[in-house]
Amino acid sequence: MLQTAKFPLILFPMILLQLGHSVLADDWPQWMGPGRDGIWREAGIVDVFPVGGPSVRWRTKIGGGYSGPAVVGDRVFVTDKLLPDGVTDPSNPFERGEVQSTERVLCLNDADGSILWKHEYPCPYTVSYPAGPRTTPLVKEGQVYTLGSEGDLLCLNAENGEVVWSRNFKTEYGRGTSPVWGYSSNPLLDGDRLICLIGGNGTTVVAFDKSTGRELWRALDSSDRHGAGYGSPVIVETGGVRQLIVWHPSAISSLDPVTGNVHWNQSFEVKEGLTVATPRLSQDNQFLFVSAFYNGSLLLRLDPNRPEASVVWQRAGQSERLTDSLHSLLSTPVIENGYLYGVCSFGELRCLELATGDRKWSTFEPTSGESMRWGTAFLVKHQNRYFLFNEKGDLIIARLTPEAYTEISRAHVLEPTGPAQRRHVVWTNPAYANRSAYVRNDREIVSVSLAKQGIVPWINCFPPCDSRGTDSFRESAGTICD
Repeated sequence: MLQTAKFPLILFPMILLQLGHSVLADDWPQWMGPGRDGIWREAGIVDVFPVGGPSVRWRTKIGGGYSGPAVVGDRVFVTDKLLPDGVTDPSNPFERGEVQSTERVLCLNDADGSILWKHEYPCPYTVSYPAGPRTTPLVKEGQVYTLGSEGDLLCLNAENGEVVWSRNFKTEYGRGTSPVWGYSSNPLLDGDRLICLIGGNGTTVVAFDKSTGRELWRALDSSDRHGAGYGSPVIVETGGVRQLIVWHPSAISSLDPVTGNVHWNQSFEVKEGLTVATPRLSQDNQFLFVSAFYNGSLLLRLDPNRPEASVVWQRAGQSERLTDSLHSLLSTPVIENGYLYGVCSFGELRCLELATGDRKWSTFEPTSGESMRWGTAFLVKHQNRYFLFNEKGDLIIARLTPEAYTEISRAHVLEPTGPAQRRHVVWTNPAYANRSAYVRNDREIVSVSLAKQGIVPWINCFPPCDSRGTDSFRESAGTICD
């Protein structure tokens, strides 16, 4: 229950001080965070990890998956896959068959990691690399949206897990089969529209009513075995309009997010449909960058006066081994102050000059430590440094500048469990919220505290309250959760 405080607002900072120097915290409600831009904006975060690494707040057993967690208020949402007793995935992860499986949506209490509710459904797996779901839950206004590997789109009540509505991309949109590596594009919520990448003739992009699941519009064609590809759409505001940017296997397209009408298309044929890394917009809204494992990188200039785009440069090496510029796969690059930072095809973290694509430096230090196919680390900016979570389960604080990669602190927080290229890896994006990091592998999800000494995570300050009360409290310093 939400109550009005019985004390003057001027006393509020003193109360926070008495409650362990805790201050307001942020959520991580979707793919790449609150702004869908890979930036963590909370204050009160450690400068370096303590000796022995950050303290573990809780650990909870879960099943397999590549999906990252979402965190809203005092709740953590994550999806996973379970196999029946006696059933195993193929020994070769590239192999496609049909394995009886169950997908689940889990809601955890952020105070202790206990499971508050779960929704599960039968989901035979037919995709390559069948570890589990790929996409991060999206949580907004009391509803949680999830997309499974085999195309199950769900809208659930975030309070109790009850199904509000559901769709299935394979059966309803005539594909019959899932993309080779499963449905991996993170849905985007824009106003009343939940925008998804599906694939098919006229249904590369489909918008659904967020409350009912009713289709609102559809756009673009894609017909090969990779469907709409594996990248996640974003919205940019430039050229005098809001533009929905979709990177699919044949082009980068700009659409009107309200109607689905196309503003522009820029051809970019991508081998094996590997449009994985999210398109990135420069800080000045002038440039849009994409990078693919086989096909290298493309930089577009966005016209500031009208919805149009032109090619600045396109660069690719002789192969995914003999690369030029940047050949990204799992990790989304970042742009800062005229430079690009991203992980290349065999695990090199590279710095490029944005204007030309020329390389400034490269290193394997924060990723796999040596040349390794698909070696990776996930980059999130925090103030004047970056948090990197690598495939070995290491959490790293580092500075990325045009001069060098400078590591500040490193801690091992999770064991790699997923099989890939004759090694075990963690290929899941973390969430950063409540002054904590949330990381998962195929066996457990773990929360570690990243709060500076003397500041405790928000969730530990007051008795747990429902997410609505928590959100309301963050909006008004004169209320408390009770």
